[in-house]
Amino acid sequence: MKATLRAPAPPRPRLVLREWQSRGPGDDPALRGQTFDDDPAGRRVAERLTRSGRIEVTELRHGLSITTSAWVGRVRLGALDLTVLPKIEGAPFLTLVRYGFRLRDLALVDLVDAVTTPEAWPDLLIAQLAAEAAELLDSGLHRAYLRRAEDLASPRGRLDLDALARRGPAAQTLASLPCVHHPRREDVLLNRVLRAGLELGADLTADRGLAITLRRLAARLGDSVTRIRLDAATFAAADRATSRLTDRYTPVVDLIRLLHEAHGLDDGDTTGADRPLPGFLFDMNRLFQAVLTRFLSEHLPDDFRVESEHRLSGVFRYAPGLNPRNRSAPTPRPDLAIRRRNRVLPFLDVKYRDLWETPLPSSMLYQLAIYALSHGQREATILYPTTSPLARESAVDILDPLARTPRARVKLRPVALTTLAMCLHGPRERARQFALGLLSPADPSPPVFAP
Repeated sequence: MKATLRAPAPPRPRLVLREWQSRGPGDDPALRGQTFDDDPAGRRVAERLTRSGRIEVTELRHGLSITTSAWVGRVRLGALDLTVLPKIEGAPFLTLVRYGFRLRDLALVDLVDAVTTPEAWPDLLIAQLAAEAAELLDSGLHRAYLRRAEDLASPRGRLDLDALARRGPAAQTLASLPCVHHPRREDVLLNRVLRAGLELGADLTADRGLAITLRRLAARLGDSVTRIRLDAATFAAADRATSRLTDRYTPVVDLIRLLHEAHGLDDGDTTGADRPLPGFLFDMNRLFQAVLTRFLSEHLPDDFRVESEHRLSGVFRYAPGLNPRNRSAPTPRPDLAIRRRNRVLPFLDVKYRDLWETPLPSSMLYQLAIYALSHGQREATILYPTTSPLARESAVDILDPLARTPRARVKLRPVALTTLAMCLHGPRERARQFALGLLSPADPSPPVFAP
């Protein structure tokens, strides 16, 4: 009987976009003719992405239209493989991820150099997980004394007298006795999270060699560590289990949590909570805010204090007698408030959108206008990322509509991502000057506000 040879499957269409970019069927042949008519699962993924605001996917007559946002990574949309690139890639991107999420600076030079295609950049995060896990396994896993109640032919620990009494006179002829003992084992929650994270990383990576490495690392835990499902309750329990003895697990658990959330399990969509995304998308807003919060906290002079998610109490209130549902008044929360000698500087809000290349959305302006009007100096600043060497600060005045006099000002201040990444490994004085420049660069036209 002759063996029949199957023709190789045609390659899947690939599309590479940048953050905050739009493409349609007339712009790219990969989108032309694409449809979800025969792929209801792909349509559900597209609907979830659109509903969450991560990627807007629209079915048109002649194909698909895709608009990206601040979420970057790799995801499968039906028959299409989509990669969304961040503004800054490669080693500088990994530097910012490590710094923002307090990961260790492990040697990944070979992998960074090997990432030569745009589709491969998300594997840098997974390679960081592999390096963290390998170092943890080489140094020895944490063990703890676990309670075991079982019948033993050679008794250990203490006899379980209650269990023995329940068996009655027949217990005298048993070849084993019920015992309660506490063996020292590796099957603790943190090691279970480690195993689940390695298996998750192996499923997410597009690099076959990296997937093999992750599965080999998971196999080193063997049958001694139980498989578990990763969810919000598991990570909360892992946080509670972290102590002085186990704080070396913190980087790897944080990285696993990051990949798990990017995989779509905790995207806030209760209808799809049990259906992870076919890929993972990483929130650059979260990274950018984490990097700037830590950078300003560590590099501003000692008389500055950084407060994250500062509550602006007293800005709004329900009118007396006009709150029939007895609801709490809204409380705005600027991303950053900087205090200097007990004086609050104008509020800073972190927006991961290049406002030098793209126009300022009205929603951002309205939000910052509230912050500016609520501050004594009547100013507020948006910190936004850019890679353009031409980017300069701009400002929008809030005017009295009748007198046409300025009442407050919203500043749009660029943050050069490449310079920021270089400051993390450069002289401390250079980083301090860059941090001070994020607060108050030279303003050629100071505003004069109406009384």
